[in-house]
Amino acid sequence: MKTIMDWPGLMRLGLHELRLSPAAFWALTPAELLVMLGAQASQAPLGRSRLEELAEAFPDTKERTGS
Repeated sequence: MKTIMDWPGLMRLGLHELRLSPAAFWALTPAELLVMLGAQASQAPLGRSRLEELAEAFPDTKERTGS
């Protein structure tokens, strides 16, 4: 699913309301910006059982590529 971002609106809020510099604004991730603007998290924090499921599904290995 594609998420459409209202960049002009977010820029207005970031630069005007939050008084961020352009460099600071563009250094943020969209999630960080939304948190700064007071947006509520859409998902519950990662719990131990879900972490264990992910660790089992994607185990760490000694084989690394691209390093």
